Formats: sequence, structure tokens, C-alpha cells
Amino acid sequence: MCRWGYVISDLLTLKNGDLRGQTHLKLREGKTGKIRPIKLSKTVQLAAAKLVGPDDAYIFRSRKGVNKPISRVQAYNILKAAADRAGLDIAIGTHTLRKTFGYQLHAKGIDITRIMKIFGHSSEAQTLRYIGITAEEIEAAYEAIEV
Repeated sequence: MCRWGYVISDLLTLKNGDLRGQTHLKLREGKTGKIRPIKLSKTVQLAAAKLVGPDDAYIFRSRKGVNKPISRVQAYNILKAAADRAGLDIAIGTHTLRKTFGYQLHAKGIDITRIMKIFGHSSEAQTLRYIGITAEEIEAAYEAIEV
């Protein structure tokens, strides 16, 4: 699951030096041009220390070109093939991981305003729609605590 809320086209631009020896990821979003620093977990920091190649090498390197990342389509194909090998008969894509990340944050009680900021959305309503929380689900939650 994408733990940072970035879209796949942003993640594909990652290079070894963006992670190796870093405590925070400082990746410029392609859509907004904003840089959102994200703290890297100890697990990611340890994995980054084991990356092979120079700092300017793409993490998701294509085999087709000299120091080019894989395409969004290839990332989808890899994800879909992994789901198929795991026996998952579901519609899945790279954006599914981003939305699921947001939904899981919400399910664990993370405030919708924080999730909105993680995704760079302009409103809480936009974030709720994005992660699939409907007005009916919100109403049901209130009804569940009705005295």
C-alpha cells in the first residue's frame, strides 16, 4: 500500500538518493508542484540503505532505457500480475492503493482533515468522496451512537 498518499507518477520519479540516508522524503508533486516532506519509517530507511546503484539511479528502473523509470502502465501491469499470482479476483490498480490507504487511515480514526492534507485535497468533502465514505455511512455512524 502506498503509505505516503502520493500518486504513482510521483513515486516513479524516486531516485536512490531521494531515500538513501534520508529521514524524510521530499518529493515534488507533479500535479501541484508542492513539496510535502514525509517522515520515512525505520523499515523504509533500512531498505533504502540496501538500494543498489548511484544516487541518481531510479528506484523503479526500466529495462528499456538508460536510467529511465518504468511507466505508469508498467507499474499497473506489475501490480495486476502480483494480484493475479496471489489469487485475488478484484479490480486493482495503482490508484486503488492510494484510495485504500486513505480509507484505512479513516477506519483507524485519523481525522479527515489530516487525511485531506496528506492527499493535498482542498476540502474534507472531496477527501470523503475520494476514499469512498458516503453520506449514508456517516449518517449510520451517528445513528450507531444515538441514545
